[in-house]
Amino acid sequence: MDLQDLQTRLNLFLDHAATTFQKVPGSAVLIRYVRSSYQNDPVRSAIELVLVIFFIRYLLSPSYSTSKVNYVKLTEDEIDELVEEWTPEPLVAPLTPLEDTSLEKLPILVGPSGPKSKLSTGKTVTNLASYNFYNLNANEQIKEKAIATLRTYGVGPCGPPQFYGTQDVHMKAEADIASYLGTEKCIVYAQAFSAISSVIPAFCKRGDVIVADRAVNYSIRRGLEISRSNIRWYNHNDFEDLEQVMRGVVAEQKKKGKLTRRFIVTEGLFETCGDMNNLPKLVELKEKYKFRIILDETWSFGVLGRTGRGLTEHQNVDPTQIDMIVGSLAGPLCAGGGFCAGDGDVVEHQRIAAAAYTFSAALPAMLAMTASESLNVLQSNPEILAGCRENVRLLRGQLAEGRSEWVVCTSAAENPVQLLVLREEVVRARRLGLEDQERLLQECVDEALANGVLITRLKGMSISTHNSLKDGSWIVQPALKVCVTSGLSKKDMEKAGQTIRHAITKVMTKKGNNKLNLPAA
Repeated sequence: MDLQDLQTRLNLFLDHAATTFQKVPGSAVLIRYVRSSYQNDPVRSAIELVLVIFFIRYLLSPSYSTSKVNYVKLTEDEIDELVEEWTPEPLVAPLTPLEDTSLEKLPILVGPSGPKSKLSTGKTVTNLASYNFYNLNANEQIKEKAIATLRTYGVGPCGPPQFYGTQDVHMKAEADIASYLGTEKCIVYAQAFSAISSVIPAFCKRGDVIVADRAVNYSIRRGLEISRSNIRWYNHNDFEDLEQVMRGVVAEQKKKGKLTRRFIVTEGLFETCGDMNNLPKLVELKEKYKFRIILDETWSFGVLGRTGRGLTEHQNVDPTQIDMIVGSLAGPLCAGGGFCAGDGDVVEHQRIAAAAYTFSAALPAMLAMTASESLNVLQSNPEILAGCRENVRLLRGQLAEGRSEWVVCTSAAENPVQLLVLREEVVRARRLGLEDQERLLQECVDEALANGVLITRLKGMSISTHNSLKDGSWIVQPALKVCVTSGLSKKDMEKAGQTIRHAITKVMTKKGNNKLNLPAA
């Protein structure tokens, strides 16, 4: 076949194809569209046709190839051998000898928790290991209201807030807390721990900047991790370092020309060391560098201030200057749950954006009513707070520097949770590691209990750095935790302080514990 015959056959084929295509409905419209849009440009039309064909093929093709085997096929013997060799990782780390011993000796209360509590052994002890600071769980007025609420509303709401779990007692509790603190609105959470760890990610997102104290507690750190924000740390209660970090954040954002939300996250009374924040200085820096403050008052709400309104009242700071005040209803108020108080927009945003509020059952009505009634008792009886503070003073007097050569108190003078750590010179002279200190302090707890006083240890393990919380590690100093209550008389409080002091002295001077190199637990 010569070239002329091939060209003739090709022309016939193209004419036949064109005739056939023109018989297809809508072909004339498509031809006119191509001619008018591309001015009879064959190259451009061809490229578009190729893209259309590729798109159609892409839609019809499977998501993965089914014709090829993408894995190594093992024999039955090889599979059995791998299964036998595989050892699953434990869900939790094994208990240390100290933890195992502590669990075996764990005291069990029989009946209600109070200043004087009965153990399962039949022994009655002075209870300085609970957060019953004002002995409100023995208050008859609160008991009567709680029982009446339980009979009216039942045990639990059986539903999440904002759907069918919100009851009038919840709204009353929120209004009472907001009025008590002096903020516009308040929102109540079902759990204290999840309050702050949910509030932070509700407002702080990826790309935002959070400046946090290195000593913040574990629940705050969980919230920081969940938020996926850029975390910057400053040294504990070091406001010069804080200002330097804030100044660096502002300069960095100015250089990049990108403005994001900026937050300061800290505590009123620090859980891990017991000391107090400087709120006026914090507000000053906030206003200077245009940051927002998220203040965790879990341990200061109901404790600090003339009427227990927290750090804002204690340091004479307008609560409206704090963007978010987060606290617990489970400690001094003897109820349960947590809260966040602030502006109306701040509160209403959490009702749809806070995971712990939206995806948890509402706080039981009895606990909401207990919180409201406890606030009423504190406001109408400020002498209760004064009695607790007097007992704190008496305890600190028994463990003052002139009386105890072994421990020092790191807590603020107004804090009813007194943390006692071994003196630096004792740790250095005896070369005590963290495990050694924990073992000695547990012996002090056991000795105090043997003499009729129930105390505990600060159970917080060292908070290590997470990938998303770079440079945020904080070593929690082992400490004795003594929780003061106004339910004890001055005589009982002084006696308890003496018992604790003598227990510490006995343990530290015991043969085998006064060597320079203590054996590890």
